[in-house]
Amino acid sequence: MSKYAVSGLKLTRVHKLTAAGVAAAGAAALVFTAVPGADASQGKAEAASASLNVKPVAFSAVDTAARAQQATIAQQADASAAQGKAEAAAAKQRAEAAAAAKVEKERQVKEAASRAAVRQAIPAAVQKPAKVYPNNLDGWIRESLDIMAKNNIPGSYNGIYRNLMRESSGNPNAINLWDSNAQAGIPSKGLLQVIDPTFRQYHVAGTSWNIYDPVANITAACKYAADRYGSMDNVNSAY
Repeated sequence: MSKYAVSGLKLTRVHKLTAAGVAAAGAAALVFTAVPGADASQGKAEAASASLNVKPVAFSAVDTAARAQQATIAQQADASAAQGKAEAAAAKQRAEAAAAAKVEKERQVKEAASRAAVRQAIPAAVQKPAKVYPNNLDGWIRESLDIMAKNNIPGSYNGIYRNLMRESSGNPNAINLWDSNAQAGIPSKGLLQVIDPTFRQYHVAGTSWNIYDPVANITAACKYAADRYGSMDNVNSAY
């Protein structure tokens, strides 16, 4: 048949319904593919994405400030810790110096005590023996001269010997009972004929208080002569 014959045909009710169904199905397909709900979903997704993109920006600023504050706090803590370490090191150094000084002082004290102990422990035989003087005129004069030297009393062996020989002829027990001193009740006594008041006034420490003791008599007389004449060497007569 020709196309013209087909176009002239009349559609039955069934044919109309079929055509309407096909059209409806096509329209439904078009509507389904372009449904407004799809656009809304897409808009919501885009809005959600935009919201998510904004919020991290705000959180990022807050976090940056917090991190800066934490960094400041950490720096302050580090500085405080460093200062504490420095102070502790200085205190330790001072304590060590004080301890070293104490040890050194104790060492010096012990060393001094040790030296003193050694000196005390030296046997008497090693120490310088005491000088021994003969018990005669020569020994008495020499012992007196040594005592006079320790007490800065001037005088010589010859000056002492010359005067005591004139005064007592070398007799330590000599006494003058006839001169003016004797008449006054204070006679001259001993090797150098010293009266009691003069002997007591010019007595030299370490010697006997007995006016007849040869060494005590010579030493006191020489001290008196030094005070009055400058030295026993300057005495050539009664004094």
